[in-house]
Amino acid sequence: MAEANFRDVIVIGSGPAGLTAALYAGRANLHPLVFEGQQPGGQLTITTEVENYPGFEHGIQGPDLMDIMRKQASRFGAECHFKTVESVDLSKRPFKVVADGTEYWAESIIVATGASAKLLNIPTESLYMGYGVSACATCDGFFFKNQHVAVVGGGDTAMEEASYLTKHAARVTVIHRRDAFRASKVMQERVRKNSKVDFLLDSVVEEVLGETNAMGHKKLTGLRIKNVKTGLITDFKCDGLFLAIGHQPNTMLFQGVLDMDAVGYLRTKGKSTATNVPGVFAAGDVADPTYRQAVSAAGTGCMAAIDAERFLAEHE
Repeated sequence: MAEANFRDVIVIGSGPAGLTAALYAGRANLHPLVFEGQQPGGQLTITTEVENYPGFEHGIQGPDLMDIMRKQASRFGAECHFKTVESVDLSKRPFKVVADGTEYWAESIIVATGASAKLLNIPTESLYMGYGVSACATCDGFFFKNQHVAVVGGGDTAMEEASYLTKHAARVTVIHRRDAFRASKVMQERVRKNSKVDFLLDSVVEEVLGETNAMGHKKLTGLRIKNVKTGLITDFKCDGLFLAIGHQPNTMLFQGVLDMDAVGYLRTKGKSTATNVPGVFAAGDVADPTYRQAVSAAGTGCMAAIDAERFLAEHE
């Protein structure tokens, strides 16, 4: 083992959970190494305005917030590498991590690989992500006060997002590819009773429509909708599109090794961040199918670093 590649703590992931874990581990003199992965900064890097993170009275741009977190963690000795982890060996300590072809070893690992919102996989969707397209109503609903927004999906998540958005938007249209929802009856009835919500069934979004002004600012202006039964294509005017077709935790690396639920979210023990493998901890959206907020992810990042510090002290 090359000494330079041996650490007390390796953090896999660089969103609010990973960088907060790195900050706390750094302050505990654990000299953490952070692998930032394919999306440095996590999901917040595709969020333009963050207004619900404590401490920023007037809001902050998502990428700016993550840049501040990275610098703060680095100030206390965290080392951040823009590398992607290819494999891990958790069969014995020290654990082996291979990132971009190089081997590293760690006495403890914090998994903060996050979860990715499932997308429609249409080209214009990514073009307007953060400019009218969102995968989080709780994060971005506030920006659509008195506007007309669409929600894509047919499960409980879509119903919850639609219901929440009525607190801000003047009108919410739920778009679903089938003629019936798979959401629970209770959730469906709650949404159907809301006068602000209407439904567009047997329909899929073919394209996100928008414009760019003279200053180069992009803005969603509508959707191109296809009826799956008739084949009819129409343009649907709205101000925002919320994707509510689920999230996929980024846990492929750990399948068959770390305990996870049917979807792939990592299971932790009790009120801790400990996984079933001693010395391996999980923080943020990778272990959170419920809240999925930056502030809750940061909180569990703090917990994971403290759990790792205590584990290392006990197994010195």
